[in-house]
Amino acid sequence: MKATAKAHPIQGLVKYHGMRDEELRHPYHDSISLCTAPSHTKTTVEFDPELDEDEYVVDGDPVEGSGADRIRTVVDEVRDRAGVDHRVRFVSENSFPTNIGFGSSASGFAAAAMALSEAAGLDLSRPEVSAIARRGSASAARAVTGAYSHLRTGTDDEDCRSERIEVADELEDDVRVVAGMVPSYKETDSAHAEAAESHMFEGRMAHIHGQIAKMRGELREGDFDAAFERAEHDSLSLAATTMTGPSGWVYWQPRTIEIFNAVRELREEGVPVYFSVDTGASTYVNTTAEHVDRVEEAVADCGVDTRVWEVGGPAEVLDESEALF
Repeated sequence: MKATAKAHPIQGLVKYHGMRDEELRHPYHDSISLCTAPSHTKTTVEFDPELDEDEYVVDGDPVEGSGADRIRTVVDEVRDRAGVDHRVRFVSENSFPTNIGFGSSASGFAAAAMALSEAAGLDLSRPEVSAIARRGSASAARAVTGAYSHLRTGTDDEDCRSERIEVADELEDDVRVVAGMVPSYKETDSAHAEAAESHMFEGRMAHIHGQIAKMRGELREGDFDAAFERAEHDSLSLAATTMTGPSGWVYWQPRTIEIFNAVRELREEGVPVYFSVDTGASTYVNTTAEHVDRVEEAVADCGVDTRVWEVGGPAEVLDESEALF
């Protein structure tokens, strides 16, 4: 009962904020994202009758406390569905820097749910696996279905699951994401927990459903500028709601703003380029293959490390030769 899986992290295009149900991670509203590759999380799991307790290791370090509790919610859901009572050995590795705003919890829990479901012998579709991954991180649901995906809100697993959006070919093949890495401590769960206390939250709720509908249409039509301009504006909306909560979370750092300004200067020069930020200071800069070298140079000139990513596919089970143990 052993399996290995890989999943790509996500960039939120229309991001969710706040939880209707914190335990089951039902968001208040829908969300849309794209997966970024080749960045990925690889996870190997094994249900072992010889173990006395679960063992969780991520990037070489044992996971305890709240981190272990989050992993256990996914593990226990798979155990319950499969009728398995063995303890699990769980080893995960990331190919990119984590906890700086680049969706590592999404790829992590997506790979975990995929590997656990396979190891337990569950025969599930990716939307069904996405409902399991959601228990660790709502964004992980979209990392399971991959590419451009839409997580619908709901009160149960039939409704609150992810589906892949069929988009124009050019948005699958030609989009490039320059990652501007601005390491900074962040409290994503804390921001979600107090989201509804912002005086701007009701405004975001009234606004967000139209944004979801428009984003889906723009992606289907292959309208790069409209879709990624919308993602840029959604980043500002999310930040406004976050900053006006009780804790006044301000995630951006000086170099974050410097990247924003560099993007706007490039756009004035005719380059198709837009910034996007999830929870954190690091920045996604979305452009096309034709312009990516120029865009990466401009982002790097802001004094940050960069990586160039493409659109990534869904979570997948890997051959046993790729197992981490």
